[in-house]
Amino acid sequence: QVQLVESGGGLVQAGGSLRLSCAASGSIRSINRMGWYRQAPGKSRELVAFISGGITVYADSAKGRFTISRDNAKNTLYLQMNSLKPEDAAVYYCNGVFSSVTYWGQGTQVTVSS
Repeated sequence: QVQLVESGGGLVQAGGSLRLSCAASGSIRSINRMGWYRQAPGKSRELVAFISGGITVYADSAKGRFTISRDNAKNTLYLQMNSLKPEDAAVYYCNGVFSSVTYWGQGTQVTVSS
């Protein structure tokens, strides 16, 4: 079993920045992929960005503003979000695929005021 715990969400003004963190713990043997998803009220959960091996992939909405990174020594995933817009407001979820099993964190709320 793997546990994912997000932190770093909060309220920020449009144009501001936040850094989300996701700490992974438990039986981590093989990390296939880790990433961030978000879900706004009334909308489906959508991919923001993920890292798989040496490859990073971003949703179009995140390109140029968000940066995903991972500290392997700490088993922690980050999402640096700059130039935040009101439409970025959502619950952000950490996602990890470990030994081909998918895990989700509980989510962290990001609110962007205009």
